[in-house]
Order: sequence, then C-alpha cells, then structure tokens
Amino acid sequence: MNKTNAMRLLDAAKIKYEALEYEVDENNLAGTHIADQIGLPYETVFKTIVARGDKTGLLVFCIPCDMEINLKKAAAMTGNKKVEPVHVKELLSLTGYIRGGCSPIGMKKKFPTYFDETVLLSEKITVSSGVRGAQLLLSAEELISYLGAETADVTE
Repeated sequence: MNKTNAMRLLDAAKIKYEALEYEVDENNLAGTHIADQIGLPYETVFKTIVARGDKTGLLVFCIPCDMEINLKKAAAMTGNKKVEPVHVKELLSLTGYIRGGCSPIGMKKKFPTYFDETVLLSEKITVSSGVRGAQLLLSAEELISYLGAETADVTE
C-alpha cells in the first residue's frame, strides 16, 4: 500500500497507526460495509462529514459509521443557525479528498473539527486514510489532540 498524505502527516507527528485495507465496492461506500470488512464494531469506525455553517463556513464532523449527524445540534454547538453537508461535487476541491476517502487528517486547509462524544468510549478508532480501500486505526485521544478537535453530541 502506498503512503497517503494522512499517513505521512501522522508519521511526521510520531503518531502510531495501523493501516487496515478493505475491498472497495463502488455501489456500497457505507461505513458499516467497511466496518464489516475490517472486522471492527461500528462505534469505532468513524466517517467524515464536511459541512458548511451559515456563519462559520466549513466544518468537519467525525461520527460513528452507523449514526447520522443531527444538523440542528451541529448548528447550535458551532454558533450557526444552519449547517448543511457540502455537495459531493465540492468535496475534492474543498478538502483534497473524494467521497468514500475523506480523512479528517491532511485536508487542504485546517477546518474546525468535531468528533461525536461517543469517541470518548473507545481507546482506538478508525478514520479514512485519505483513499478508498484503507482505514487508519489509531488512538482516539492522540487523533483528537493532533487535529485540535472538540468532542460534542452531534448525532441522532
């Protein structure tokens, strides 16, 4: 497997991770499908959602793969009246990543990042490596600290 930008950034920060490969199914990019393939519980496999707040601009939310983001909660806790997920067509130009391979690590710019508070229940979690076909398993605490992320109740 080739090193992704996210892996290089973690290496530079001396953060240990394990790359877990899975078979890409273009018809099923669901995080639960990925969790099933890598054999990890859904609550430890996090998907990355990029959204736009009406006051703050772009925001990044990382939530367990079997949950949905609650846009009202997300708006309230980020000081916005409204938060909407960005259109999939905008994802690459905004973040440098494609749908199904969007990592909170190494986006084009540093955006405010929030993990659902359930992240605190797991010692290790996975997030996308920045490409379809690989997840990064690493310490939830180290990742949150590295990203300067916050934890909050943003799911339903």
